[in-house]
Amino acid sequence: MNFWESIGLAVESIKANKMRSFLTTLGIVIGITAVILVMAIGQGGQAMLIKEMEKFGTNLFVVYVNYQEGGYTRPGDLTEVDINVIKELVPEVKYLSPVRYDRMNLRGSRGEEMAQVIGTNGEYALVRNFDTRWGNYFSQADYLMGRRVVVLDEELAKDLFGHGNPVGQRVMINGTAATVVGVLKKEESVFGFNASKNAYIPYSVTKSITRWDMVHQFEGSARSKEEVDQAMERIKTILERRHNAPNHYVTYSMEAEMESANKITGIMTLVVSCIAGISLFVGGIGVMNIMLVSVTERTREIGIRMALGACRRDILVQFLIEAVSICVFGGIMGIILGYGGASVVAYFAKWPSLVSLKTILVAFLFSAGVGVFFGMYPANKASKLDPIEALRRE
Repeated sequence: MNFWESIGLAVESIKANKMRSFLTTLGIVIGITAVILVMAIGQGGQAMLIKEMEKFGTNLFVVYVNYQEGGYTRPGDLTEVDINVIKELVPEVKYLSPVRYDRMNLRGSRGEEMAQVIGTNGEYALVRNFDTRWGNYFSQADYLMGRRVVVLDEELAKDLFGHGNPVGQRVMINGTAATVVGVLKKEESVFGFNASKNAYIPYSVTKSITRWDMVHQFEGSARSKEEVDQAMERIKTILERRHNAPNHYVTYSMEAEMESANKITGIMTLVVSCIAGISLFVGGIGVMNIMLVSVTERTREIGIRMALGACRRDILVQFLIEAVSICVFGGIMGIILGYGGASVVAYFAKWPSLVSLKTILVAFLFSAGVGVFFGMYPANKASKLDPIEALRRE
């Protein structure tokens, strides 16, 4: 009996017990669907997370005080003079900005809002890859001259001035008037990274409003991704020496954040994949159980085949192909459902549906492997039946 005859017999056997075959296949379908969904959602979410983080720039790094060692930011820990020194001594640094965060009351012509006011310099827009909807981000000259200008997030601008271009209008920041020179374009974010409402003003203006000289952190970008670590290490060394404060400063980069995010999403995908794998394992047990029932029901048929000249290998191949056929059919259905489900999830989550050809191939081979693994024992049992005993079975 050749291979194609064995496939034909397997198909006939499956057709003879449609409901039983369907219920057996259902376990494989659910398992493969779950595996593909998990892999697609994990890869799609990971790609979207990386894309969101890359909006800030892959060369981005941050320098701040080491809070974990009991430290806290004090006036003079990070200064504007430090930035000038770092730029002279660290050629790997392309842009560097002081950053200070304050909650302040802002009042425009149409409304009033408590918002986060960030005091920084003109390079901050280049560090953060900002894109403006109206006007421009304030310049380095505005920062150096201490001009009372402000750049608003689009949502904050809408709250303060309503719809329309507010560039040129005045906004009161804790009672101090500043001119709107730009409005940042609202960036759609799946993870809500840009959900806060911020206003950006020159750091010198922040000092005049609060009368308190305090820089919370430095944010900068290196000339290339390969130079980020070297730049951070040199900056840390310079700050520790200038302020005589060993281990008082900490640095981290966007690259490190992306690696951490990849690890977390990878672990989550692995855990859920294991759960999906368990469901596939249970489906495989169902296949083995049904094949054992099939062997018992067809004992006389096996005896007749052996009496007519079929060898043990023929019987083994016949039942093994039947088990693999059930699993492969279930695998194909699972791939179709998994692909469709991943596309639906990606549509509503607004991220790419990453069902690669490799994922489909792995799922197909895995389903065939389940058929071989769980079909081997019933097939082997069928091939070892004694023909005489098998013919006596009613």
